Amino acid sequence: MMNSRTRSVAVAKKLGVVAVVTACVLTLAQCGSGSSGKDEKPSGERRGPSSTAPGDRVGDGLEQTVIDYTAAFGEDTGYRPPSRTDRRTVAEGVELLLDGRRKEAEHRLSDVDFAVRTVTDEATGRRYAEIADRSEGGAAPRGWGRVYLDLGSPVRWSVQIPHPVADRYTERLGAELMTRAPGGVLVIAGAHRKAGRGDEADVAHRRDTVFHAVCDALVRRGLPGVQLHGMADDSAPDHDVVASTGKGREALTEGRALADALRERGYDVCRAWARDCPLAGRTNVQGRTATAHDVPFLHVEFGPKIREDREHAREAVGALADLTRTWRRRS
Repeated sequence: MMNSRTRSVAVAKKLGVVAVVTACVLTLAQCGSGSSGKDEKPSGERRGPSSTAPGDRVGDGLEQTVIDYTAAFGEDTGYRPPSRTDRRTVAEGVELLLDGRRKEAEHRLSDVDFAVRTVTDEATGRRYAEIADRSEGGAAPRGWGRVYLDLGSPVRWSVQIPHPVADRYTERLGAELMTRAPGGVLVIAGAHRKAGRGDEADVAHRRDTVFHAVCDALVRRGLPGVQLHGMADDSAPDHDVVASTGKGREALTEGRALADALRERGYDVCRAWARDCPLAGRTNVQGRTATAHDVPFLHVEFGPKIREDREHAREAVGALADLTRTWRRRS
């Protein structure tokens, strides 16, 4: 028979084992729950989708978000022209966000059923404000586009995608540039260029669009811009890229630097400021607006090889990223 001291020791050992087992179970539960401080998202933030399309890299949250957004664009998806008030309201909301006045921006944008969210790029950890139309998921989306602003660096430049899907993979180039170069604003048209009646959805040649209203607001703030297009092989058969300063020559130094960087990477560039090149973007309305305000603007046409092959695309984006590092906001 156990004496009292022996029983006390046995009970203590049993309680010690129970405590250890309980601690292990709690630790495993916490590890498996995905609710650690490292993985929690701030209120109002959403991460970019982790699923990827064939050939896309895992972890490119912003890029995949943009790909998912534009995936349904087609010539028959429709487009609703915005009113002058609609255009002005979205542009004012973007400007409020640029000024760091998020609550006011959200209130202003809600007048046209737009919302502001935060997207975190999983590959880089960078955070972006996303200005998006709440009606995008409806049966008849308006096609007014989206805007992404870098939240981690002072905004200094913009990249513009006027013909997503129609100019295949240009939307992907724009999103990748945002993740590789700080201080950017990404402006994406919200519909296929042929989605509307006539040319009403061709935002590169219309001033009565949300896309143009936003680009105009950025130009008035002195932000240089690069607009990305896609050309067919037979448009400039001897060249991989057509680089142009558009109607003006404010970005001549930057254009030369970009053309040199692309040439060093093995691409043949037609320099529209030095010779006669096709698709030089002389009638591009965003370029004309930039010229009117003495703000640098580049119009760049990429051939299929660069846009469709991921390695070539990375090289081109690398050259564009180098360009953006030289750009500063014009006062």
